Amino acid sequence: MKRSLEELANALGCRLVGDGHLAVSGVASIESASSHDLVFVEDEKFLSAALQSKACAVIAPEVAVPAGAGLPLLITDHPKLAFARAARMLREGLQVEAESGSVHSTAVMHPSASLESGVAVDAHAVIGARVQIGAGSRVGAGCVIGAGVKVGAACEIYPNVSIYSNTTIGDRVIVHAGAVLGSDGFGYVQDRKTGSYEKFPQVGRLVIEDDVEIGANATIDRGALDETRIRRGAKIDNLVHIGHNCQIGEDVVIAAQTGLSGSITIEKSAVLGGQVGIGEHAHVGEGVMLGGQAGVLPNKILQGKGIAFWGTPAQPLRQYLRQLATLARLVKKD
Repeated sequence: MKRSLEELANALGCRLVGDGHLAVSGVASIESASSHDLVFVEDEKFLSAALQSKACAVIAPEVAVPAGAGLPLLITDHPKLAFARAARMLREGLQVEAESGSVHSTAVMHPSASLESGVAVDAHAVIGARVQIGAGSRVGAGCVIGAGVKVGAACEIYPNVSIYSNTTIGDRVIVHAGAVLGSDGFGYVQDRKTGSYEKFPQVGRLVIEDDVEIGANATIDRGALDETRIRRGAKIDNLVHIGHNCQIGEDVVIAAQTGLSGSITIEKSAVLGGQVGIGEHAHVGEGVMLGGQAGVLPNKILQGKGIAFWGTPAQPLRQYLRQLATLARLVKKD
């Protein structure tokens, strides 16, 4: 969907320099931009290349605008954020223009399922009993949504996602292909006499709040007896596993291949790097950063907003680096 530069500037809170009537329909890199694309720069040294590109306009920081710049500018103190928001506005516009409110002829819909206005269900999706899907959401091809699931408005459920019963999803949630939400947790009780394992009840629920994004092939277990909850704005990368009863705070970021055991609490704004492993009942405090491949032992508590932890067992970065340096000196002595 095309939007004028003036419309974008007003919506993004940018100062417009140049022709506000020009129409923008997409976003791109400086190298690949076409005449209807928007690009951005965060550093003035890249502005010249952006102005010489084929783009329609440039989002830039507050800089001295060159005379005869050639391209209109949208000036802001956070160009990358404004660019991301512009991309979302343009994408949402395309979604509005696209066909909506259609259920593919091969989709299987239980008669008790409820779809609000503008919901689209693609080929071979299966929608179970008492499912509720909010306005403007899309269910991709081959998805399976279990009985009693609630999906909010403006959600994008990509192909082959499986959502078990007792799962609630808020508004504007994105779930990428192959994700599994609300599956049973890994909980067993051993019979001391026989050594065999019997399944512990996995009858809780999974709650995913608004504005969460879940990557491809991620898996999130339901609670055993209570709930697993992913709070507003959390961003979960591909191939992440979150075990039963975990509590993930607002705006937490979790990178790919991270694994969380059961009953872990991650407080708001924490950042977990790739391949982090966390043992059961651990607690990661607000704003803590865990570097890639860090390991947190069961029942461990990590606190300190803005403090980076690394290694296994995870420890403050400076301490970890001192240990590495000491080890390196010892090896040299040998």
